[in-house]
Amino acid sequence: MDTLAPRHGARLQKRGTPLSQEATTQFSLWAPDASAIAVKLDNGQLHDLQPLADGWFSRLVPCGAGTGYKFVINGRLEVPDPASRAQVDDVLGMSCVLDQDAYVWQTTAWRGRPWHEAIIYELHVGLLGGFAETEVILPHLVELGVTAIELMPLNEFPGTRNWGYDGAEIFAPESSYGTPDELKHLIDTAHSLGLMVIIDVVYNHFGPEGNYLGQYANDFFREDIQTPWGAAIDFRRREVRDFFCENALMWLEDYRADGLRLDAVHAISEKDFLVELAERVGSAIPTNRHIHLILENEGNNASLLEQGFDAQWNDDGHNILHHLLTGEKEGYYSEFIESPTTKLARFLGEGFIFQGEKSRHGHARGEPSGHLPPTAFVLFLQNHDQVGNRALGERLIDLTDEDSLKVAVILLLLSPMVPLLFMGEEWGTRKPFFYFTDHHAELAKAVCEGRRNEFREFELFSHPEMREKIPDPNDPQTYVNSMIDYRERHEPGHETWWQFYRTLLDLRKRWITPHLPETRVEKVTELAERAVSAAWRLGNGSVLRIDMNLSDNLVKLEGPPGNRRQLFSHRVDSSHWHDATLPPRSAMVTLS
Repeated sequence: MDTLAPRHGARLQKRGTPLSQEATTQFSLWAPDASAIAVKLDNGQLHDLQPLADGWFSRLVPCGAGTGYKFVINGRLEVPDPASRAQVDDVLGMSCVLDQDAYVWQTTAWRGRPWHEAIIYELHVGLLGGFAETEVILPHLVELGVTAIELMPLNEFPGTRNWGYDGAEIFAPESSYGTPDELKHLIDTAHSLGLMVIIDVVYNHFGPEGNYLGQYANDFFREDIQTPWGAAIDFRRREVRDFFCENALMWLEDYRADGLRLDAVHAISEKDFLVELAERVGSAIPTNRHIHLILENEGNNASLLEQGFDAQWNDDGHNILHHLLTGEKEGYYSEFIESPTTKLARFLGEGFIFQGEKSRHGHARGEPSGHLPPTAFVLFLQNHDQVGNRALGERLIDLTDEDSLKVAVILLLLSPMVPLLFMGEEWGTRKPFFYFTDHHAELAKAVCEGRRNEFREFELFSHPEMREKIPDPNDPQTYVNSMIDYRERHEPGHETWWQFYRTLLDLRKRWITPHLPETRVEKVTELAERAVSAAWRLGNGSVLRIDMNLSDNLVKLEGPPGNRRQLFSHRVDSSHWHDATLPPRSAMVTLS
């Protein structure tokens, strides 16, 4: 029998030249709706795969790394491998057999960093020019004080321009960014500089082009549950679970990533799959490596953060701060306009604001989270969603005043929560970040119309002529206009913001980070409307306190500063310290 236990995709068994007799590759495809499967190699050779139990087809074929191939379904439909490790020519082209062991790693002693040291920087590799070009900015991030880069999805998508959330072959790094070995070199270089690498993965849907699973493995999906992207993925199936778990392990083992950020897991109905994935990662990865799993989850399932996941993106924290900074109240910000100071206090003291309360859609959302440590929550003021999902892609610096923004940045970088920055915010860039794709013909038209119709409920875009001003995602200029230039940070005005961020991160590294383990909330007090005081007892017994005032009024503090050491302040002078007051749009951070 020339088959091994089936696993998704093409697994190189013996190394050698692409078509040498010494090299062999195991091809496997789960196709329960097909009667016959063959693999067609780039030299025209056709090899029938053997049918196995439970809808599997597999065969050991004499070919090696670099061989192009497609699967042939029922003798007529040629499709790329859904678990392709590399694509020869975009999502519709041939898949390619990959030797994952060919790259020679240079940073062999790297074991990662503990979670409490994480200061995350989210970036888009494509906007920087690819894997090799992204390496250029890594020293800039180290100088800033960043300890982890989070790469927006790298999976192969249609065309050469995409956020990454329209992936079709989720195992294959996007070919327009560079080769798999160039991605490994980027990660290798990051590790040599002390930077963790977190990869954003999408397990809740596939993109609208290049995925053929529904034509030979319809059981991959369940029509009884619909998501914004169509039929839900059916995680009740063992083969489906294995598909995504194998993907997670590929990034962590073959590419040596330090963690994964799981996109929109609220669209995954079987939450026990997430627990299984975390368990399989924990079992497969040596215990001497620091591996981190992070969720994006509107459901606020706090229990998952005690079952193998380190943290969750805290949209609640972002939303209340964004409302207070900008006054925006449409869309999901409408849930934060009532008693915003109380909501701000709850976020600081308990993590999630929604812990079972009904959302604007009338459904209960969330679980109690006050028992979790502050490091279970990733805090951000901006990210790809919160900028790119705006109709015009505006940055926060264009939506609020400078003093209020600085107060929020102080909270972001000096609270015990894990901070996340979005590329360019550290020098106050005003370049927009748009939603961009590279679709064509009818699909391009549908994507553009759908994008513009998303905003028809917003007052500013209620008229069709205003919606026409929303950039077409498929226009190459939309992509070009989203690019940022890291040389900009040296320009007047931008350098001031850069120094502000760097100073705060230096303070975090010296006074806060070493003592984050065992940190707990001490007390959160509403001082006045739009003003709060939050205190946390750090692991070394000291108390970190942040007093912040986003109002236009002078606010009295709770008790005199006493012997507290002032770490940092904005718009607070000695008279305010003596009088125990906070002036408008100010903040003070102390240790005692």
